[in-house]
Amino acid sequence: MTLQTETPPQTSSTSKLDRQMIVILDFGSQYSELIARRIRETQVYSEVLSYRTSIEQLQQLAPKGIILSGGPSSVYDPGAPQCDPGIWSLGIPVLGVCYGMQVMVQQLGGGVERAERGEYGKASLHINDATDLLNCVENDTIMWMSHGDSVTHLPEGFELLAHTDNTPQAAIAHHARKLYGVQFHPEVVHSLGGQALIRNFVYNICECEPTWTTDAFVEEAVREIRARVSDKRVLLALSGGVDSSTLAFLLHRAIGDQLTCMFIDQGFMRKGEPERLVKLFQEQFHIPVEYVNARERFLAQVVGITDPEEKRKRIGHEFISVFEEESKRLGPFDYLAQGTLYPDVIESADTNVDAQTGERVAVKIKSHHNVGGLPKDLRFKLIEPLRKLFKDEVRNVGRSIGLPDEIVRRQPFPGPGLAIRIIGEITAERLDILRDADLIVRQEINRSGMYHELWQAFAVLLPVRSVGVMGDQRTYAYPIVLRFVTSEDGMTADWARVPYDLLETVANRIVNEVRGVNRVVYDITSKPPGTIEWE
Repeated sequence: MTLQTETPPQTSSTSKLDRQMIVILDFGSQYSELIARRIRETQVYSEVLSYRTSIEQLQQLAPKGIILSGGPSSVYDPGAPQCDPGIWSLGIPVLGVCYGMQVMVQQLGGGVERAERGEYGKASLHINDATDLLNCVENDTIMWMSHGDSVTHLPEGFELLAHTDNTPQAAIAHHARKLYGVQFHPEVVHSLGGQALIRNFVYNICECEPTWTTDAFVEEAVREIRARVSDKRVLLALSGGVDSSTLAFLLHRAIGDQLTCMFIDQGFMRKGEPERLVKLFQEQFHIPVEYVNARERFLAQVVGITDPEEKRKRIGHEFISVFEEESKRLGPFDYLAQGTLYPDVIESADTNVDAQTGERVAVKIKSHHNVGGLPKDLRFKLIEPLRKLFKDEVRNVGRSIGLPDEIVRRQPFPGPGLAIRIIGEITAERLDILRDADLIVRQEINRSGMYHELWQAFAVLLPVRSVGVMGDQRTYAYPIVLRFVTSEDGMTADWARVPYDLLETVANRIVNEVRGVNRVVYDITSKPPGTIEWE
């Protein structure tokens, strides 16, 4: 469940940092967020909006440039998504990517048809004109193609910039109007010259300045938090992950003791983590944390439950109950702080506005914070200082304001925690077994120096038993699955080719040190077809 956004992306207001903005109009591409991230890497702010965004809204935002994303449609199909044709008269540079290029060509009088041969995967880009968009992009560099349609003839005033063996018009331009199109995807990592092309568009064509920096963001966020909160109190549900921890640091810097951090221990965290988290925040960071021990309550909710979605639902509902009780005990609070990130904003443009005050009221919290939705009568005003940031940007902010690496570079951990790493029913015994196995995994991964090379490395407990032999005696115990994966963003993942010696060490320690386990296996399934977590 994604968190509702404070204002829909289509009507977001700009701050000083956002005035150097590139807008991405999304036609349904799986890479739209990636385009935005690549723009951010140039230290220029970017925002993903719907292709339906009106000319009036674009004029209000006043972007320095516009990018039309790819998409799964064909421009000649009935009902195919189209942007407002007025975009070509705004005087703003436009870059069309794949489907976005085809929309540009079609609306300006060119032709697009089904190609005799589609083009998918890597292709060498043969450059005809190395100026403007393709400046400093090497000839015959590899670009990533994914299209079944191609441009058959160019609109008036357009020129050919580059081609591939299968695509005669792989990059085009109307230099005078600063309109550009590429049939490939410069944003993906497989496009070796892609980032150089993006930098050309951002800096040389759109004439942006690099104002989107971590230090500038922190300075402005602190100023905005102080102005909005004034002398009111703010409540933050702390999970120990990088998002909530960064938010806690940022809020504490801005408003100090007006912030109350609440940590609800639901009993599904890893061995020693709750104690370590509270001690770290209170003793090292000097940020008070209200610790709530609710382990027995949560365990009682999942006894006998084997369906993973039902587990999540029950854990979420119990979190709501505990959160409501504790917030009333500690309150009153005027604001609820949430670690909403920009991908959440993109996915959900819903609002729930108080009719009297005009403030958005919190009725949902992200599932990875263990909350499935707050009661409607628990009325807070939301404050979401991280809502413009991607995950990697949050890590940069956290690092810049003093979060230690153990939090900033912490591997992703699911909100329901070990509850979804125990397949089937959750019991106190199984939790203890998995905690002990998980601790060994973490210790050995850290000892090997591979922790930061892996996206995630963890153990899973299966609800079956197998026969083994230990000390000349027959055993009948649980198996542990090791799941080590590599990934860039968690959307896709591959199983990690770790050294056999490491696997052997982990396996030997688990079967020797964890009572109730006699077998260790390694999951070599990629995502897709599998998922990273087992539930």
